[in-house]
Amino acid sequence: MTASPGLDTAQLASPDLLRSVFRRHAAGVAVITARGEQGLAGFTATSLSSVSAEPPMLSFGVGAGASSWPVIAATDHVGVHILGEHQQDLAATFARSGADRFGPPTVWREGPEGVPVLDGVLAWMVCRVVARVPAGDHRIVLAEVVRGDPSGQGRPLLYHQGRFNGLRD
Repeated sequence: MTASPGLDTAQLASPDLLRSVFRRHAAGVAVITARGEQGLAGFTATSLSSVSAEPPMLSFGVGAGASSWPVIAATDHVGVHILGEHQQDLAATFARSGADRFGPPTVWREGPEGVPVLDGVLAWMVCRVVARVPAGDHRIVLAEVVRGDPSGQGRPLLYHQGRFNGLRD
C-alpha cells in the first residue's frame, strides 16, 4: 500500500490552509439578496447547500464582518439566486466591497416578501430565515424556501482557483 500524496508535507490547520484547499473545490455561484431597515444588501456566495427536502431548506454562510451581515441578521426573508456562466460580471459586482450592487447594470425587481430578485439568473428562491448559527468568523443561515423559479436558461457559473468559470465539456 502506498501513502497518500502529501502526507509528509501536511500542514497544520490555518486560515491559509483552508483557503488553499477550497480553491481546489469547484463551487456553484449564488447571490444572496435582502431588504432591511438599512436598505438593500447582497453578496456573492459559494457556500450554498441544500439542507432538507421536507420542508425545503437551504443554508449559506456569511461573514460576521461583511457589509451585508447587519441586513441579513435582521431580515425575515432572503433571495437566493443561482448564477449562469454569462453572469461573471454580476458575481464580481456582488463580491466587490463597496460596489453599488443594485445600481446599473444590475437589473432586479421587488419579489415576494419585498426581497430583491435579480433578472436573468438560472433560478431564484425567496426563503424565510429560520436560524442564524455562529460559526467562527461567519454565520450559517438556515432558510426555508417559500417561492421560487427554476426556469432560467443556460449553464451554471462556477468558482474555482479564485476565478469565475463556466463548465467545460
